[in-house]
Amino acid sequence: METIFTKIINGTIPSYKIAEDEFFYAFLDINPLAEGHTLVVPKLAVDYIFDIEDQLLGNMMIFAKKIAIAIEKNIRCKRIGITVIGLEVPHAHIHLVPINDIYDIDFQKEKLKLSADRFAEIARMIANTVQL
Repeated sequence: METIFTKIINGTIPSYKIAEDEFFYAFLDINPLAEGHTLVVPKLAVDYIFDIEDQLLGNMMIFAKKIAIAIEKNIRCKRIGITVIGLEVPHAHIHLVPINDIYDIDFQKEKLKLSADRFAEIARMIANTVQL
């Protein structure tokens, strides 16, 4: 099944890429709750995160941890909040959101409006500090 995330991974839809390896791809959410809000997706299109094979799911969390560490180095925050909702796109993904308060990860709040230049700057800062 081809999803919007598959198209992003394949480069047919542009993204603000943070990092990728053989199995995963991380990129900035274009409707972010906070600067640095990043999505981590497996390259294998699986709809529901708990349908991902155990080894791959464990490796996805390890990959996400490396991205979260890089986000923390570049975006002022107390923590990186993590959530999996899984209803908006039929391709499993993890949201990594810089937070200072529990309400910072409320998906009902208004999303940030950032310029293309600001997205590119944030992606570059985070990507330059990711250690895969």
